[in-house]
Amino acid sequence: MDPISLIIAIPDRTRRRRVVKSIESSPQIRIIAETADLMATFSEVEERQPMAVLIDGGLARAPEFEVMRALFAALDVRWIVISDEPDTGSRVSASPWGRTSDLFAVPADIAAEPLIGQLRSVTRTARRIGGAAPAKTTVGPKADPGNDSRRSNRFILIGASTGGVDALLTVLSAFPADCPPTFIVQHTGGGFGESLTRLLDRQCEARVRPARDGERVTHGEVVVAAGSRAHMRLAGGKPMRITLASDGPISGHMPSVDAMFHSAIPGAKRVVAALLTGMGRDGAAGLRALRDAGATTFAQDEATSTVYGMPRAAVDLGAAMHSLPLPKIGPEILRICHEAPTETNRRLATR
Repeated sequence: MDPISLIIAIPDRTRRRRVVKSIESSPQIRIIAETADLMATFSEVEERQPMAVLIDGGLARAPEFEVMRALFAALDVRWIVISDEPDTGSRVSASPWGRTSDLFAVPADIAAEPLIGQLRSVTRTARRIGGAAPAKTTVGPKADPGNDSRRSNRFILIGASTGGVDALLTVLSAFPADCPPTFIVQHTGGGFGESLTRLLDRQCEARVRPARDGERVTHGEVVVAAGSRAHMRLAGGKPMRITLASDGPISGHMPSVDAMFHSAIPGAKRVVAALLTGMGRDGAAGLRALRDAGATTFAQDEATSTVYGMPRAAVDLGAAMHSLPLPKIGPEILRICHEAPTETNRRLATR
């Protein structure tokens, strides 16, 4: 059996070296990197694609770990949390990381032999890469959406927060390479916007890129404002132009979903907007303003939301025309984008 390629992510150097020394002599383990923070861990996992990551509980409780966990899932990487609680069981069913089938935890004082046994257990069904560390996966060029006069003149707005990384992956997985121009605000920690964008781009047919001031966005493109200290606003034009402005938090956030939604009101009749899982109220008022101006609006339903905060606020305000389970949101957005507005209004009114 090939040795388990492993990355160890522990901020405290003394603790990290103690773990490394306890298992590095085992022929069943090949430690390919040591990291001290989530950004370095993300880069190493993306580059080296290990079979497993042993990660400190403090790092795994950070909000930015949501992006990290989505990368693990995309690459079929197992992860084990070094828990602060000595009596933690092998599989965690109730934890700060929520309900997930890929989470295992071990106590901080676990001995080398049971730790190696746990690593063998969780990687038994993982992707086997073996040999030398693999080269970075190269994603081929995206398909050119070309020019099609039959394209919809609609554009898509999506806002999300806690649980939004997985939700965005689900929604965007339905989008074709020539999807309507799409604008996303996702709450995440500083510096993780680029990581999130790369993750979404590697999983989606459309081109996904970070929002940059003054750029124009056309069909087949998805722009993401996340992890930055600037709001993304739509400035009109064909193709649509975006602006970034650092003018203070709105609805407690920067970038803010409300800021993006409100900026799109002049073109509301062309807008299809969705507010996904998240804590708080950001996006609810903006979604209501868009609906009042003629946009088609949706909220993720409670059953499929990781945190039913932002969608609930939207429903309570009457901002969402309908609440939908997450798997239906992407296909419904696309269906509406290719309908005439009068047909959309008639169909939604009969639901």
